[in-house]
Amino acid sequence: MSMTGSWATFGADLHLDLTAAAGTRGLRAALTEALREAARSGRLTPGTRLPSSRSFAADLGIARNTVAEAYAELVAEGWLTARQGSGTRVAERARPRRPAGTARAHRPARRGPAYSLVPGTPDLSGFPRTAWLTAARRALAVAPDAAFGYAVDARGRVELREALAGYLARARGVYTDPDRIVLCAGFVHALTLLGQVLKGRRVREVAVEGYGLDIHRQLLEGAGLRTRPLPLDEAGARTGDLAALGPRTGAVLLTPAHQFPTGVALTPQRRAAAVDWARSSGGLILEDDYDGEFRYDRQPVGALQGLDPDRVVYLGTASKSLAPGLRMGWMVLPPDLVDEVLEAKGRIDWTSSAVEQLTLAEFLTSGAYDRHVRGMRLRYRRRRDELVAALAGRVPVSGIAAGLHAVLDLPAGTERSVIQAAAWQDLALEGLARYRHPASTMPPREALVVGYGTPPPSTWTPTLTALTSTLP
Repeated sequence: MSMTGSWATFGADLHLDLTAAAGTRGLRAALTEALREAARSGRLTPGTRLPSSRSFAADLGIARNTVAEAYAELVAEGWLTARQGSGTRVAERARPRRPAGTARAHRPARRGPAYSLVPGTPDLSGFPRTAWLTAARRALAVAPDAAFGYAVDARGRVELREALAGYLARARGVYTDPDRIVLCAGFVHALTLLGQVLKGRRVREVAVEGYGLDIHRQLLEGAGLRTRPLPLDEAGARTGDLAALGPRTGAVLLTPAHQFPTGVALTPQRRAAAVDWARSSGGLILEDDYDGEFRYDRQPVGALQGLDPDRVVYLGTASKSLAPGLRMGWMVLPPDLVDEVLEAKGRIDWTSSAVEQLTLAEFLTSGAYDRHVRGMRLRYRRRRDELVAALAGRVPVSGIAAGLHAVLDLPAGTERSVIQAAAWQDLALEGLARYRHPASTMPPREALVVGYGTPPPSTWTPTLTALTSTLP
């Protein structure tokens, strides 16, 4: 190549811009300055061995003497070292210069609490790395070449949709087929799309449970939909009240298997009432089955979707069973909703890696997913039992038949002070008040929502100790 080339290869590519300075100062001066700046900035790290003058000259398309002279000048300046048998290297003292004003930017970020019982996250140390790698190798070995191209079906890879259809029917009682499953990047993504669809159908209001995640309300309200709170009691959301909300309410968002955050299951009578409302009004039920695999004291409560697949949108993710970092979720849609959701999502699937989809499909069909869930279920059940034992006689504990969190009822007027006391113990906690719908008319309930699935095993015991020491 000619002098205008600016790439050098000696084990790794190095970009040297020689052309700008060569015209005014000469090629040797340009090469010397480019190498000096590469060492000064850290692009060439101390100890890096440079190529011989012969091979470097050939790589750059210039005379060997030009390179040799540039090396000699930089050795004299102390930027390079040259020893017999060791070659030419970047000097150890050629440390990168820190730009002015960057000291504050490089200060370590303030760490968070040492312990956390904030709900919503599984034990991330439990991610099945070895089994996942095995599934990935198997999936990649048989993946069609087209899987690595641009996605042509916005529903997602058919291999995963087929695997999910079989698993959800077997484990959760969901009635579906692969064509009615649309893959997404998680529950928030799914709810964002459904908010657009509901708005497009001229729905004005969505009923939600009186306690729930504020981000879900915000997503719906961001789509231009008003949220109306349903009261909750020991039988779950009072779905019999849906009809009284009027024709403006066109959908309801429920967590029927394990209400978040109160932990109760929606009773059969109230499930039936929700379906009756949807059929008579033409409304939709959005079912958030966020932790349906983790049931401890009896058989899992099946999905509400099985009662009426034409009126219920089933929403699931791998966030609790595997890890939220996978960004993997799915919607099981009524037939007449599929095209509208795909229109909102876009005709090309931009959200989920085809490799991850194929890996999860293999993980499901091989039985590895079931084995992983069983193992984590045992781990979480042990933690739940240890939590209950540690709190015996201290505070009432509820919502523990399933899931990864428990509700600890507190004496009136103490929720905020207990959370503050936990902060002094370097423990992050959340109160039930944080999840209350601002328009709810239910009497306030003072409690903690304890995510016992969150801590890694190494911190579980001190986390539990910190919790018990903060309680009244």
